[in-house]
Amino acid sequence: MTLIADEEKDTADGNPAAESTAAPVAVSAPVGRALIRAKARKLSSGPGVYRMLDQHGDVMYVGKARNLKARVGQYAGGKAHTNRTTRMIGRVHDLIVVTTETESQALLLEAQLIKRYMPPYNVLLRDDKSFPYILIRTDHQWPQIKKHRGAQNIKGHYFGPFASAGAVNSTLNTLQRAFLLRSCSDGVFNARTRPCLLFQIKRCSAPCVERVTQEEYAGLLDDARTFLGGKSQRVQRDLSEQMMVASEAMEFERAAAIRDRIKALTSIQGRQGVTAGDVEDADVIAVHQEGAQSCVQVFFLRAGQNWGNRAYFPKHDSSQGLEEVLEAFIGQFYDSRPAPQTILISHDFTERPLMEEALSLKSPRKVALLVPKRGDKAKMVDLALRNARDALALRMAESASQQLVLSELASIFDLEGPPRRIEAYDNSHISGTNAIGAMIVAGPDGFLKNSYRKFNIKNTELVPGDDYGMMREVLTRRFARLVKEDPERSRGQWPDLVLIDGGAGQLTAAEAVLAELGIEDLAIVAIAKGPDRNAGRERFFMPGRAPFTLDPRSAVMYYLQRVRDEVHRFAIGTHRQKRAGSMTKSQLDEIPGIGPGRKKALLAHFGSARAVAGAALEDLESADGINKAVARKIYDYFHADG
Repeated sequence: MTLIADEEKDTADGNPAAESTAAPVAVSAPVGRALIRAKARKLSSGPGVYRMLDQHGDVMYVGKARNLKARVGQYAGGKAHTNRTTRMIGRVHDLIVVTTETESQALLLEAQLIKRYMPPYNVLLRDDKSFPYILIRTDHQWPQIKKHRGAQNIKGHYFGPFASAGAVNSTLNTLQRAFLLRSCSDGVFNARTRPCLLFQIKRCSAPCVERVTQEEYAGLLDDARTFLGGKSQRVQRDLSEQMMVASEAMEFERAAAIRDRIKALTSIQGRQGVTAGDVEDADVIAVHQEGAQSCVQVFFLRAGQNWGNRAYFPKHDSSQGLEEVLEAFIGQFYDSRPAPQTILISHDFTERPLMEEALSLKSPRKVALLVPKRGDKAKMVDLALRNARDALALRMAESASQQLVLSELASIFDLEGPPRRIEAYDNSHISGTNAIGAMIVAGPDGFLKNSYRKFNIKNTELVPGDDYGMMREVLTRRFARLVKEDPERSRGQWPDLVLIDGGAGQLTAAEAVLAELGIEDLAIVAIAKGPDRNAGRERFFMPGRAPFTLDPRSAVMYYLQRVRDEVHRFAIGTHRQKRAGSMTKSQLDEIPGIGPGRKKALLAHFGSARAVAGAALEDLESADGINKAVARKIYDYFHADG
């Protein structure tokens, strides 16, 4: 169910969703309350979602309501508001409202809008990566087993979610030993003329060269699906019987192979570790709060097996309690992923029945949110709660250590205080080709990967390999945009410190860019590799200071090396992606009328684009799918000057 599109409807007949968001000046809390009061008078008494906007038009808060008129009107009362809410009201410049048919739809829309706008006054789930699955494809004569992320649009059987890619990879390796299913791509599979190494080490049955019959391979597939479907004991029992039969028939080699498969299955079950009795499919969600921080721990139980767990640290205000954090987390967590039939939670909250109704709207089955008090389910919740408590304690210890490092860094680089946002820049290219610039962001909470940016170098007048020119372009584009979009530096997008991977030359180039843009108060440091690229002997360059180095054993030096290595990794990875994309292109892509089908036919017939370019007209006509008119077009394209 997707509801976001409804908010964009232009309704000139008084629908609150069409209210203007323009406002030129800041307001105080009384003025903000008056503005909200005036808006509230126009609202309906039905359910919906409201957004509070600041003077820049940025969304500060998203909320839902059973009765919009009454709920929004509460903000204008001026009573019983927390300091946080009072501050927010004082910044309100406008209000946008979207009405919905039911309160459960409003709850779903609220979660979507929070994830879309990331408002600072809401509880925010910051890490929302998709979870990996195991896929057994059924669109091939010899089905493949593989890891899968994203939309489930490939025909086959999906098992998951797993908590991490590592959990999937480990399970896949063991499944290969147990069921000998192929993991190679179709291209590799079709090109094989003899078994690969996986067959030699007994991790594949080599269907590519038919070392296994289709009937035998189908049996392996059935066993794998049965095992992943939760009936592991039945699979092991069947394998044990087969091993005994083979042993009694004195087929000892076959019996040993089956024994190894049983051991592989046992190793998977040993790693599962935690089970929940009669719970087949469930997520276990527990939240622990200490001070102004919270940790939400999620365990994934599927087909009676534990498929891992993951810790989340949602961002929220210190006034927001456990129940509010848990409710907001569940709404955002299941916005883009299916909910299981049962969700076990550590704490109850007022809107739990509404949340069940909302999640059930998106699921083929009714979803139940349970707060178990006894039995196996309660033990699972207690386990998740202990993990949440331990994860939060570790994070708080690391955070305290990180804060000390940032404080020392601020002293070394003469900053006003510990930096909240550090931006690091680097370039990557090969002799000037496929050149890119990269920016990463770091702060008290570690690397902020959602804020990473890549810059395709667009200046065609640059001399190939001009690193200084590339850095000038990257910094110009980045900071010219900041000057235009946030001249008052009030949105948290300006860095407190800029790190450049390079030496004095890169620093000079960066200084020139900032001077041209009129930026005079931004701390900038260039970090150059030491002699012989020796880690720990890096030199630092700053405007108005002589180059210096740090104690190679200091925590600040180690931290700066991590930041420098991360931007270097991101730059190289982005460059490789761009280079790989350019390598897949060919001259055939430039010929009008040559689509993927004809391109594939030409390459299959001639072997390469170069051979196509040198082919005679008659040879082109002989390729599959190429008629005389198309052949003439291809020939003329390559012989236009002839």
